[in-house]
Parts: sequence; structure tokens; C-alpha cells
Amino acid sequence: MSDTLIAIVPAAGVGARASHPGGQSIPKQYRPLAGQAMLRRAVLALLADARIAQVRVAVSAGDGWVEEALRDLPRTVWRPCGGPTRADTVAAALADCGAGEHDWVLVHDAARPGLTPSALARLIDACLPDPVGGLLALPVADTVKAGDARVARTVDRQGLWLAQTPQMFRAGALRQALAGAAAAGLAVTDEASAMEAAGHAPRLVTGEARNFKVTWPDDFELMEKWL
Repeated sequence: MSDTLIAIVPAAGVGARASHPGGQSIPKQYRPLAGQAMLRRAVLALLADARIAQVRVAVSAGDGWVEEALRDLPRTVWRPCGGPTRADTVAAALADCGAGEHDWVLVHDAARPGLTPSALARLIDACLPDPVGGLLALPVADTVKAGDARVARTVDRQGLWLAQTPQMFRAGALRQALAGAAAAGLAVTDEASAMEAAGHAPRLVTGEARNFKVTWPDDFELMEKWL
């Protein structure tokens, strides 16, 4: 079994939810956070662990910002292989990266620049001996309501987790899981859900609050306070 670690950052989206009406048109992963593009900060967070041999950033064709955002970063390449969905982008990046069946792949959101070295190390340490792999996640602390404009019911939060990234799996198993989900028409929103659909049970590794996903306009100010 190989313990080579390759990180993939899908960065082909535009992040429409993060924009104020009439605000900047630049994709959210390139908006600055404390003086650096958010994507650059997310990649730097992965580079903090020397066990990651390479970080591969998958962007959309014609991306005009990535070269400047990632300039001079070591062990980092970017490829214009982004697809219409996250799953498509990750699958294309897996096909492009040349990882062996047993190499480890860590998929990390471009919108999670708050990943700490300790959380990343904790994930890698937990997954390397694991037969499946796993993901960073946080137990749900708040009361959970289901409904639309009004509450339909309260959901028992016992055993519920909020998924984060990175999510770390063997390259071959993840390729098969994503292909199987696509063939079945499943709209998977993260790599762990594709692995679950393939019959695997990913390990849950406790993450950190600062590793939240920058999603809404106000999240930029909150993330800058962490950074």
C-alpha cells in the first residue's frame, strides 16, 4: 500500500451565495482575505503538512485569476479540468492527477481557508491506518429544526455531524465511488457521500469551528477575524 498523499482543491465554481446584490463579480475563491486570495490561503493550509506531496487545484476552463492567486507556491499545480458540479470536478481532477489506486487523496474546499495544521495532521494520522479513510466533521451543537417558512418538527441532533473538509480516501476507491454515483444519477455533495453510497463507512475525525465554509457575504468578515 502506498502512503503518497495528494490534495485536490475543486475551485471551478463562482460562489453566487457569497455575493451581495450588485457586489463583486469575481468568483469567491479569489476574493481577498486579510490581503490574500481565499484560494491561496486554502492551498497554504494544505502545504503546512509536509506529508502532502502535491496540491492540485482544479479550475474552470478560461479561469483568469488562478495563475496570479497561486503564484510561487511550492508543490502546487493548477489544471483547467473543472466540471459543472463539484463531483464532476473532483472526478476530472482524479483522472488528471495520475494517482495510483492506493495513493491517498485529500479533497479540500477552496472556501475553507481556516483549516489549521493540527486539524489537518489529526485527519491524516487517523486515516493512514484506516481501511476506508474519513473526513473532518463537527458534532451538531444547536437544536435542529426541519421545515420551510414554519417549523415542521425538531430533529434529534444525537449522532449528527456537520461535514467539513479535507476528506481523505484512497484514489482508486474514490474514483469508483464517484463513477458509481454518477451512473446511478446520485447528486452527491461531498466525497464522503459518494463513498457511503458505495457501501463504505468513512471515519469521522473531529474538526474545528474555524474550519467553516465561507458561504454567505458576512462570512468573509468572520473568517478574517480567525485569520
